[in-house]
Formats: sequence, C-alpha cells, structure tokens
Amino acid sequence: MRDDVRPLAVFDLDGTLADTAHRQHFLEGSRRDWQGFFSAAVDDPPLEEGVRLALASARDCEVVYLTGRPERCRRDTLAWLARQGLPEGRVHMRRNGDRRPARRTKLEILERLGRERDVRVLVDDDELVCDAAETAGFTVVRARWALPSAALEDAQEREGRT
Repeated sequence: MRDDVRPLAVFDLDGTLADTAHRQHFLEGSRRDWQGFFSAAVDDPPLEEGVRLALASARDCEVVYLTGRPERCRRDTLAWLARQGLPEGRVHMRRNGDRRPARRTKLEILERLGRERDVRVLVDDDELVCDAAETAGFTVVRARWALPSAALEDAQEREGRT
C-alpha cells in the first residue's frame, strides 16, 4: 500500500521467520558453501512464533522485511513469504557483494525507514543487530525462538553474508 501511513513492523527472515537449521551444514567447516546455503532457503520451515507475531503485527502496522540475504535471492524469498501466508510487504535485502556486518547494513536501512515512517518494532534474532537498533533508539523484540547457530552468527558479523 503506497498510501499506508500505519507504523512499520520490521521483521528479519533467517532465524526469526524462517528456520535455517536444515541448511546450517553449508556454513560449517573452512569452506562455506554460500550458494548451497541460500539455495536451500526455499525449503525453510516457518518459525511459528515469528509467523504469529508478523500476522498479529499486520493488524496495526505495515509489515516490512529486512534481511541480510543478498538481492539475488529475491525471487525465492518472495515465493517463500507467500507460501507461508505472511503479510505482503516490502523486502529490503543486502546488495549483492555487500560484505559489511549485518548490524551495519540493517541499521542503515532501519534508520532510512525511520526517517520516512514511524518504526514501531524491529524483530530480529541477531543480538548485535538488536543491540545496534536499541542504541539507535528503536524498539526491539529479540527473536530467541530458534536454536542459535555459531556458524550463522559468524557469517552475519564477520563475513557479511546474511
């Protein structure tokens, strides 16, 4: 909705709405298979707690998705969101080749969104992203309903991949 003036509820995908456990093996070891990791995202099961929160948020807010997935994953990501019955919303993705830490790329987009509209909440599983958003004055819900992955945390912070 272009004319929507409701506040924004901003949701991360991996580890917040999408269960990435089945594809973590692509990130283990010294040679990480990023193509395999992102290609397998189409088979992610939904994380029910995150999905419920997104659906509930859509009653009062415009839902927006903010992911560290690269732009090249857009088509599969949009199809996955639709299959899960999640609210339609803009999807902000990392530019292909952008290797900055998620806490920087996501905060940059979140601040831009905040200049345009009221951001009611950010829901994310990445503790460093949540810390940065709270420091910047945003309300945060820490998505702690998925099993944490050390490989994914390392990828988000040090490798700037998701």
